Amino acid sequence: MTVIGIRHRTAYRYREPVSLGPHRLMLRPRESRDIRLIAFDISITPRARLTWGQDVYGNTVVAATFSEMTDSLVVESVAQVRIDAAEWPVFDIAASAISYPFFYSDDEWAELGVLAVPCHADPAGRLGNWARAFVRGNPTDTLSLLKDLSAGVAAGTVYQTRDEEGTQPPLQTLDRGMGSCRDFALLFVEAARLLGFGARLISGYVHNSDGDLAGAAGSGTTHAWAEIYLPGAGWIAFDPTNHGFGGHNLVPVAVVRDMVHAVPVAGSYVGDPDAFEGMTIAVSVTDKPWPLRIA
Repeated sequence: MTVIGIRHRTAYRYREPVSLGPHRLMLRPRESRDIRLIAFDISITPRARLTWGQDVYGNTVVAATFSEMTDSLVVESVAQVRIDAAEWPVFDIAASAISYPFFYSDDEWAELGVLAVPCHADPAGRLGNWARAFVRGNPTDTLSLLKDLSAGVAAGTVYQTRDEEGTQPPLQTLDRGMGSCRDFALLFVEAARLLGFGARLISGYVHNSDGDLAGAAGSGTTHAWAEIYLPGAGWIAFDPTNHGFGGHNLVPVAVVRDMVHAVPVAGSYVGDPDAFEGMTIAVSVTDKPWPLRIA
């Protein structure tokens, strides 16, 4: 068991007062058998009216609406989270899915739906051919195949911090030979879908107590990884950026089909198009939980 504190601060600056449009916030960690949210608090300056809800994936979404003009916007959240996931997990995969290829049941196919369908076109079959190169035999061990595919993402690319918004298409990541954690996660997920797996993308935080993980500056940062559905075991986490397997150091916030749906803070403003001056994001994930309230 590990108890950690998470602080996430996003600040926007404008050259002159602007009217803020509605903002969509995805900052509250998801709870599960392995993740318990002990406390969560959110603060916004200027004052905003908050409406809480959930999206189609079951993620917590906060809608913030504003009534006053401002030359800055600060969104800050703090959380205390307990992680109970094992560092070296053993998954009880159903006998029918231990070897690849296997078939999901009709009910599983119906529930997985678009999570088993690629989001990005592969007209020449390049990504499919790349993914099938990791299939060592017929049949082959399912879990070993997925571990090899995850390792192959990192082996064939170089990690690169990218501050700009958006995620590279998988073929662009392969062609460039570099990408961010969200690019690696998307490449892994799309390749897995082409192999017939149900897969989803996860946005959240990584606990980096040793300071040795790629994509985790200092003690922690926002992070992206993937989950694959295997009958019997359920959703299994794979972190291709760090050759990770299982969720012992991962705190999910958003589960999505495509990363475009997992932006932590998104919104608009009404004013001069040149009014936007800049944005800063600061994230800290530490072994010392933060106070329950934002100072």
